Amino acid sequence: MLRLSVIGTGYLGATHAVCMSELGFEVVGIDSDPDKVARLSDGVVPFFEPGLGPLLQKQLDSGRLTFTTEYDDVATADVHFLCVGTPQSKGELAADLTYVDGAVSALAPRLERPTVVAGKSTVPVGTAARLAERFAAESPAGEGVELAWNPEFLREGFAVEDTLRPDRLVVGIRPGGAAADVLREVYAAPIGNGTPYLVTDYPTAELVKVAANAFLATKISFINAMAEVCDAVGGDVVQLADAIGHDTRIGRRFLNAGLGFGGGCLPKDIRAFMARAGEVGADQALTFLREVDAINMRQRARVIDLARELCEGSFLGKRVAILGAAFKPDSDDVRDSPALNVAGQISLQGANVTVYDPEATANARATFPTLSYATSVDEACANADVVLHLTEWSEFRAIDPVRLADVVRQRKVIDARNALDVHAWRSAGWTYRALGRP
Repeated sequence: MLRLSVIGTGYLGATHAVCMSELGFEVVGIDSDPDKVARLSDGVVPFFEPGLGPLLQKQLDSGRLTFTTEYDDVATADVHFLCVGTPQSKGELAADLTYVDGAVSALAPRLERPTVVAGKSTVPVGTAARLAERFAAESPAGEGVELAWNPEFLREGFAVEDTLRPDRLVVGIRPGGAAADVLREVYAAPIGNGTPYLVTDYPTAELVKVAANAFLATKISFINAMAEVCDAVGGDVVQLADAIGHDTRIGRRFLNAGLGFGGGCLPKDIRAFMARAGEVGADQALTFLREVDAINMRQRARVIDLARELCEGSFLGKRVAILGAAFKPDSDDVRDSPALNVAGQISLQGANVTVYDPEATANARATFPTLSYATSVDEACANADVVLHLTEWSEFRAIDPVRLADVVRQRKVIDARNALDVHAWRSAGWTYRALGRP
């Protein structure tokens, strides 16, 4: 049985390490953060992801999964998965590859025998070829260290399922390389269950993730642009999305108009994609992504403007309830969260803002400590002049508008995710507003 290492134990790395152990491999996860390593070793997942906590404890108990801060502990693994972060560079659109290069610098000198390194981080096209040269030059095993690029396609809230039963596996290899056969052994279980296994060159594998994210971002911004048109002419964007979604060439998924996308992937990935396209002389091919990004950011301003309108033109002295802080439900991730951004902007304009989220409160408080935070829907909405539904948690969709009417000061709600039952809320006497709906 192959022995695996996972370098970086953030969201991607921790999930990958646990799931590879679940597939029966001996796995060592490594991270430079000793606190993170200690928590994972104690069975504590340092972020919210449904189903991952029990699976982590199960694999620790099995003895197949361990965590460390020492690269010497992973040097003899048969396959190394590179799972470190690639955030957006400060002041630039491009991706910051500091963590990727740091991991290579630490790992390469310790590779004394032939092995496979599989990159899973989202990187600019051309990175894999550069890193392959570094491993060959800096590793004692030289050309015996073969780099493959194996992009991840995790959806927060479904990461365990997406790792154990992915909808596709992509592996980019150098010409004549054997890494694809090694990774085929690693992924034998999902391949055996019908997951397509696609072997490509380096550039194609690197482009798959950013191209997919660019397409999804474009689809979201398209329907949000249609919401703006619907607002101008009195149309209903939900009915519009339902109608065009029946076209099998288009499909209904990701056609939900509202506050737009956020998180740690889509925004920074499409910006890095644009930056890299400019570097390789293909900038005109991706100019449309600038408008995709602009439409997405404009949704936040539109919600703020709508909330100000319901507050009679000014937020000063108004109490605003914010339902949702995470960028999406079933996650505690507040990176580039549209919900938290809206909450912060409304607070800066003079409102008394109270935020409630089922899982993301701690992360939100660390990001925006000046906001007030509640532990329940009722606490957040107490005496509110307007309620903003900004993250579509099932708990919020299940709110009884009749009961909540006794909690607020004014029955005014903005459904920025178009996920609430408009008829139920209006029947309960609420002024219901949403983007793209009459």
